[in-house]
Amino acid sequence: LERRGHVAVRAQKHDEEVKDSGLLAKSAESVTKRGLLCGVVASGAAGLLPQPPLPAHAIQGLTAGRVPGLSKVDSEGFRTYSRPEGKSGGHGIGWSEIPQYSFRVPEGWTEEPVSIADLGGTEIDVRFASKDEGQLAVVVAPVLRFMNVGFNADVRIEDIGSPEKVLNGFAPEILGGPVEDEDIINQETMSKRWTGKTDPLTYYVWETKTHDLLSATAFKNRVFIIALRANGRQWRNAKDALHTIQKSFLVDSSTAPIPIDNKA
Repeated sequence: LERRGHVAVRAQKHDEEVKDSGLLAKSAESVTKRGLLCGVVASGAAGLLPQPPLPAHAIQGLTAGRVPGLSKVDSEGFRTYSRPEGKSGGHGIGWSEIPQYSFRVPEGWTEEPVSIADLGGTEIDVRFASKDEGQLAVVVAPVLRFMNVGFNADVRIEDIGSPEKVLNGFAPEILGGPVEDEDIINQETMSKRWTGKTDPLTYYVWETKTHDLLSATAFKNRVFIIALRANGRQWRNAKDALHTIQKSFLVDSSTAPIPIDNKA
Protein backbone atom coordinates (compact mmCIF):
# COMPACT_ATOMS: atom_id res chain seq x y z
CA LEU A 1 0.00 0.00 0.00
CA GLU A 2 2.85 2.35 0.82
CA ARG A 3 4.40 1.71 -2.59
CA ARG A 4 1.09 2.40 -4.33
CA GLY A 5 0.81 5.65 -2.38
CA HIS A 6 4.24 6.78 -3.62
CA VAL A 7 3.28 5.92 -7.21
CA ALA A 8 0.04 7.91 -6.93
CA VAL A 9 1.90 10.93 -5.52
CA ARG A 10 4.46 10.81 -8.33
CA ALA A 11 1.70 10.54 -10.95
CA GLN A 12 -0.19 13.50 -9.48
CA LYS A 13 2.99 15.59 -9.32
CA HIS A 14 3.79 14.75 -12.94
CA ASP A 15 0.30 15.75 -14.10
CA GLU A 16 0.58 19.07 -12.27
CA GLU A 17 3.99 19.79 -13.81
CA VAL A 18 2.74 19.02 -17.31
CA LYS A 19 -0.32 21.23 -16.88
CA ASP A 20 1.68 24.09 -15.43
CA SER A 21 4.24 24.02 -18.24
CA GLY A 22 1.61 24.24 -20.93
CA LEU A 23 3.03 21.15 -22.59
CA LEU A 24 -0.27 19.43 -23.17
CA ALA A 25 0.76 16.95 -25.86
CA LYS A 26 -1.67 14.02 -25.89
CA SER A 27 -1.94 10.62 -27.52
CA ALA A 28 -4.40 10.07 -30.34
CA GLU A 29 -6.71 8.24 -27.93
CA SER A 30 -6.81 11.04 -25.34
CA VAL A 31 -7.14 14.13 -27.52
CA THR A 32 -10.22 16.20 -26.73
CA LYS A 33 -11.77 19.25 -28.30
CA ARG A 34 -10.06 21.38 -25.68
CA GLY A 35 -6.62 20.04 -26.64
CA LEU A 36 -3.70 22.38 -27.12
CA LEU A 37 -3.42 24.80 -30.01
CA CYS A 38 -1.10 22.36 -31.59
CA GLY A 39 -1.56 21.99 -35.26
CA VAL A 40 -2.59 23.20 -38.60
CA VAL A 41 -5.57 22.71 -40.83
CA ALA A 42 -6.44 19.21 -42.09
CA SER A 43 -3.20 17.16 -41.97
CA GLY A 44 -1.28 19.87 -40.16
CA ALA A 45 0.90 19.96 -37.11
CA ALA A 46 -0.46 18.12 -34.10
CA GLY A 47 1.95 19.12 -31.32
CA LEU A 48 2.62 22.54 -32.82
CA LEU A 49 3.08 24.52 -29.61
CA PRO A 50 4.21 21.92 -27.10
CA GLN A 51 7.08 20.35 -29.01
CA PRO A 52 10.42 20.82 -27.19
CA PRO A 53 13.38 22.33 -29.04
CA LEU A 54 15.02 19.81 -31.36
CA PRO A 55 18.71 19.27 -32.17
CA ALA A 56 20.32 21.90 -34.36
CA HIS A 57 20.81 19.52 -37.28
CA ALA A 58 17.02 19.27 -37.71
CA ILE A 59 16.21 22.97 -37.53
CA GLN A 60 14.48 24.73 -40.39
CA GLY A 61 15.06 28.46 -40.70
CA LEU A 62 16.31 30.56 -37.81
CA THR A 63 17.36 29.21 -34.44
CA ALA A 64 16.80 30.47 -30.92
CA GLY A 65 19.22 33.19 -29.91
CA ARG A 66 19.66 34.42 -33.48
CA VAL A 67 16.59 36.44 -34.31
CA PRO A 68 17.29 39.25 -36.78
CA GLY A 69 13.53 39.69 -37.20
CA LEU A 70 13.15 41.29 -33.76
CA SER A 71 13.21 45.04 -33.29
CA LYS A 72 14.52 46.92 -30.29
CA VAL A 73 12.31 47.22 -27.23
CA ASP A 74 9.72 49.97 -27.58
CA SER A 75 8.38 52.31 -24.90
CA GLU A 76 5.76 49.74 -23.88
CA GLY A 77 8.30 46.96 -23.33
CA PHE A 78 7.50 45.08 -26.56
CA ARG A 79 9.61 44.02 -29.52
CA THR A 80 8.18 43.66 -33.04
CA TYR A 81 8.96 40.49 -34.91
CA SER A 82 8.91 40.89 -38.70
CA ARG A 83 9.49 37.79 -40.79
CA PRO A 84 13.02 38.29 -42.17
CA GLU A 85 13.33 38.61 -45.92
CA GLY A 86 14.81 35.43 -47.33
CA LYS A 87 13.94 33.32 -44.28
CA SER A 88 13.82 29.68 -45.26
CA GLY A 89 10.57 27.77 -45.35
CA GLY A 90 7.78 27.33 -47.85
CA HIS A 91 5.65 24.74 -49.54
CA GLY A 92 7.90 23.50 -52.31
CA ILE A 93 8.12 23.97 -56.05
CA GLY A 94 5.40 26.08 -57.62
CA TRP A 95 4.75 28.21 -54.55
CA SER A 96 5.57 31.89 -54.24
CA GLU A 97 7.68 33.22 -51.37
CA ILE A 98 5.86 33.67 -48.07
CA PRO A 99 4.78 37.31 -47.62
CA GLN A 100 6.14 39.18 -44.64
CA TYR A 101 4.10 39.24 -41.45
CA SER A 102 4.68 40.78 -38.03
CA PHE A 103 3.54 40.68 -34.43
CA ARG A 104 4.65 42.15 -31.11
CA VAL A 105 6.08 40.17 -28.21
CA PRO A 106 7.06 41.37 -24.73
CA GLU A 107 10.72 41.66 -23.84
CA GLY A 108 11.92 38.27 -22.64
CA TRP A 109 10.09 36.11 -25.20
CA THR A 110 12.54 34.02 -27.22
CA GLU A 111 12.30 32.29 -30.56
CA GLU A 112 12.35 28.50 -30.43
CA PRO A 113 13.62 26.20 -33.16
CA VAL A 114 11.24 24.90 -35.81
CA SER A 115 12.13 21.54 -37.28
CA ILE A 116 11.25 19.86 -40.54
CA ALA A 117 11.07 16.74 -38.41
CA ASP A 118 7.96 18.10 -36.69
CA LEU A 119 4.60 16.93 -37.93
CA GLY A 120 3.57 19.69 -40.32
CA GLY A 121 7.01 21.23 -39.87
CA THR A 122 6.91 22.88 -43.30
CA GLU A 123 3.84 24.86 -42.20
CA ILE A 124 5.04 26.01 -38.78
CA ASP A 125 6.93 29.15 -39.66
CA VAL A 126 8.03 30.44 -36.25
CA ARG A 127 7.64 29.72 -32.54
CA PHE A 128 8.15 31.96 -29.50
CA ALA A 129 7.82 31.21 -25.81
CA SER A 130 8.13 32.69 -22.35
CA LYS A 131 8.27 30.51 -19.26
CA ASP A 132 6.18 33.00 -17.30
CA GLU A 133 3.75 34.21 -19.98
CA GLY A 134 2.96 31.52 -22.54
CA GLN A 135 3.86 30.34 -26.01
CA LEU A 136 2.90 31.03 -29.60
CA ALA A 137 3.31 29.64 -33.07
CA VAL A 138 2.61 31.03 -36.52
CA VAL A 139 1.27 28.62 -39.10
CA VAL A 140 1.42 29.43 -42.80
CA ALA A 141 -0.78 26.89 -44.58
CA PRO A 142 -1.80 26.53 -48.23
CA VAL A 143 -5.29 27.86 -48.83
CA LEU A 144 -5.90 24.52 -50.56
CA ARG A 145 -6.51 23.20 -47.06
CA PHE A 146 -9.82 25.05 -47.18
CA MET A 147 -10.88 25.33 -50.79
CA ASN A 148 -10.04 24.01 -54.23
CA VAL A 149 -8.08 26.79 -55.93
CA GLY A 150 -4.95 27.00 -58.06
CA PHE A 151 -1.38 27.66 -56.94
CA ASN A 152 -1.61 31.31 -57.98
CA ALA A 153 -4.96 32.02 -56.32
CA ASP A 154 -5.59 35.37 -54.64
CA VAL A 155 -7.86 34.50 -51.73
CA ARG A 156 -9.03 36.48 -48.70
CA ILE A 157 -10.33 34.89 -45.54
CA GLU A 158 -13.88 36.07 -46.21
CA ASP A 159 -13.73 34.11 -49.49
CA ILE A 160 -13.19 30.96 -47.43
CA GLY A 161 -16.23 31.62 -45.28
CA SER A 162 -17.56 32.95 -42.00
CA PRO A 163 -15.53 32.95 -38.77
CA GLU A 164 -17.50 29.90 -37.64
CA LYS A 165 -16.72 28.00 -40.84
CA VAL A 166 -13.03 28.90 -40.76
CA LEU A 167 -12.66 27.97 -37.09
CA ASN A 168 -14.44 24.66 -37.54
CA GLY A 169 -12.23 24.00 -40.55
CA PHE A 170 -9.08 23.82 -38.44
CA ALA A 171 -10.50 23.17 -34.95
CA PRO A 172 -10.07 19.37 -35.18
CA GLU A 173 -6.30 19.87 -35.43
CA ILE A 174 -5.82 23.05 -33.40
CA LEU A 175 -8.38 22.51 -30.65
CA GLY A 176 -8.66 18.76 -30.84
CA GLY A 177 -12.25 18.55 -32.07
CA PRO A 178 -15.39 20.47 -33.05
CA VAL A 179 -15.94 23.76 -31.24
CA GLU A 180 -19.22 24.38 -29.44
CA ASP A 181 -20.63 27.88 -29.01
CA GLU A 182 -20.03 27.72 -25.26
CA ASP A 183 -16.31 27.08 -25.84
CA ILE A 184 -15.84 30.53 -27.42
CA ILE A 185 -15.91 33.51 -25.07
CA ASN A 186 -14.96 36.09 -27.69
CA GLN A 187 -15.05 36.26 -31.48
CA GLU A 188 -14.27 39.34 -33.54
CA THR A 189 -13.76 40.38 -37.15
CA MET A 190 -11.17 43.09 -37.77
CA SER A 191 -9.91 44.96 -40.80
CA LYS A 192 -6.26 46.01 -40.59
CA ARG A 193 -3.63 47.46 -42.93
CA TRP A 194 0.07 46.63 -43.08
CA THR A 195 0.71 50.30 -43.80
CA GLY A 196 -1.50 53.23 -44.69
CA LYS A 197 -0.96 52.57 -48.41
CA THR A 198 -1.75 48.85 -48.51
CA ASP A 199 -5.13 47.22 -48.92
CA PRO A 200 -6.72 46.12 -45.65
CA LEU A 201 -7.06 42.44 -44.83
CA THR A 202 -9.82 40.89 -42.77
CA TYR A 203 -8.78 39.04 -39.62
CA TYR A 204 -10.87 36.60 -37.61
CA VAL A 205 -10.03 36.62 -33.90
CA TRP A 206 -11.05 34.08 -31.25
CA GLU A 207 -10.61 33.43 -27.53
CA THR A 208 -11.60 30.17 -25.85
CA LYS A 209 -12.39 29.32 -22.25
CA THR A 210 -9.09 27.44 -22.00
CA HIS A 211 -6.99 30.55 -22.78
CA ASP A 212 -6.43 29.74 -26.43
CA LEU A 213 -6.01 32.91 -28.52
CA LEU A 214 -6.12 32.77 -32.31
CA SER A 215 -6.02 35.26 -35.16
CA ALA A 216 -6.31 34.20 -38.80
CA THR A 217 -6.26 35.85 -42.18
CA ALA A 218 -5.70 34.79 -45.79
CA PHE A 219 -3.68 36.43 -48.53
CA LYS A 220 -3.04 35.11 -52.02
CA ASN A 221 -2.66 31.32 -51.78
CA ARG A 222 -1.98 30.99 -48.05
CA VAL A 223 -3.77 31.12 -44.70
CA PHE A 224 -1.89 32.72 -41.81
CA ILE A 225 -2.73 31.75 -38.23
CA ILE A 226 -1.14 32.93 -35.01
CA ALA A 227 -1.97 30.63 -32.09
CA LEU A 228 -1.21 31.46 -28.47
CA ARG A 229 -1.51 29.27 -25.41
CA ALA A 230 -1.15 29.93 -21.68
CA ASN A 231 -1.73 27.83 -18.61
CA GLY A 232 -3.62 29.27 -15.64
CA ARG A 233 -0.58 30.79 -13.97
CA GLN A 234 0.70 32.36 -17.19
CA TRP A 235 -2.75 33.71 -18.00
CA ARG A 236 -2.98 35.47 -14.64
CA ASN A 237 0.46 36.98 -15.15
CA ALA A 238 0.13 38.09 -18.77
CA LYS A 239 -3.46 38.14 -20.01
CA ASP A 240 -3.22 41.69 -21.37
CA ALA A 241 0.15 41.06 -23.04
CA LEU A 242 -1.17 37.90 -24.72
CA HIS A 243 -4.13 39.84 -26.14
CA THR A 244 -1.70 42.48 -27.40
CA ILE A 245 0.31 39.83 -29.25
CA GLN A 246 -2.84 38.32 -30.74
CA LYS A 247 -4.24 41.59 -32.05
CA SER A 248 -0.88 42.88 -33.31
CA PHE A 249 -0.62 40.11 -35.92
CA LEU A 250 -0.38 41.62 -39.43
CA VAL A 251 0.32 40.22 -42.90
CA ASP A 252 1.90 42.35 -45.63
CA SER A 253 -0.60 42.82 -48.46
CA SER A 254 1.59 45.19 -50.48
CA THR A 255 2.10 42.56 -53.19
CA ALA A 256 -1.61 42.26 -53.93
CA PRO A 257 -2.51 42.43 -57.65
CA ILE A 258 -3.26 45.91 -58.96
CA PRO A 259 -6.94 46.14 -59.97
CA ILE A 260 -7.53 46.61 -63.69
CA ASP A 261 -9.98 49.33 -64.70
CA ASN A 262 -12.03 47.75 -67.48
CA LYS A 263 -13.89 50.99 -68.07
CA ALA A 264 -10.96 52.61 -69.80
